[in-house]
Amino acid sequence: MSRIQRAFQNHKAFIAFLTCGDPDLEATAKIVREMAASGADLIELGIPFSDPVAEGAVIQSANARALAGGITTDQIFDMVRSLREDISIPLVFMTYANIVFSYGTERFLENAAEAGIEGLILPDVPFEEKADFAPACRAHGIDFISLIAPTSADRIAMIAREAEGFLYCVSSMGVTGVRGQIKTNIEDMVRQVRSANPDIPCAVGFGISTPEQAREMAQYADGVIVGSAIVRLVEQHKKDAAAAVGGYVKAMKEAIS
Repeated sequence: MSRIQRAFQNHKAFIAFLTCGDPDLEATAKIVREMAASGADLIELGIPFSDPVAEGAVIQSANARALAGGITTDQIFDMVRSLREDISIPLVFMTYANIVFSYGTERFLENAAEAGIEGLILPDVPFEEKADFAPACRAHGIDFISLIAPTSADRIAMIAREAEGFLYCVSSMGVTGVRGQIKTNIEDMVRQVRSANPDIPCAVGFGISTPEQAREMAQYADGVIVGSAIVRLVEQHKKDAAAAVGGYVKAMKEAIS
């Protein structure tokens, strides 16, 4: 069992996403530490990309701000090394295939593993193309985390059987972003996953922003993922966002506990 899977043991996991470098890396590191102290079980660190196709307006804008500030992948690796001095919960990179390819896949994964990253999520890499990354991730002890969507249907079992770390269940069609209602039958999606692979945790993301939504999703899934709502708090509070984000994470964690 990987460290990521252990984050789901004996409780529902709260997974927080943050765009690195928005408003700057010093603020990012402070927010990550506050989220960990406030009860986050796993943190997804977004490496900014110029064309984040899976993201809605909130995270797209955060990517643009971070890139305009001159953020680099090497700077993010350095930040992770620093975080690992006092943060023990699993850290996962979420970015896009071109970032990894342009950096050099082997070099990227070697540096990620050395820095203390446990998983990698590439939302623009379909299951059928995971062979470009998954074996190399495995060689470096990094879980390549797969996604399933409401449209995955007959592919859910196939994806679940090969899943590593946890399975990212996309709750809504379209891009990331806060939604008033989540209408996907998450219960059925999770049931199909567990039927194919009872050992892989399922975490639900895309659209979750309130404690009520988190509590509802946690009835069925093993964990809840929140990104846009956190990134929006960072946009509002900028360098002083840590306290607001910490309070939000605490409330969300309590809602699913």
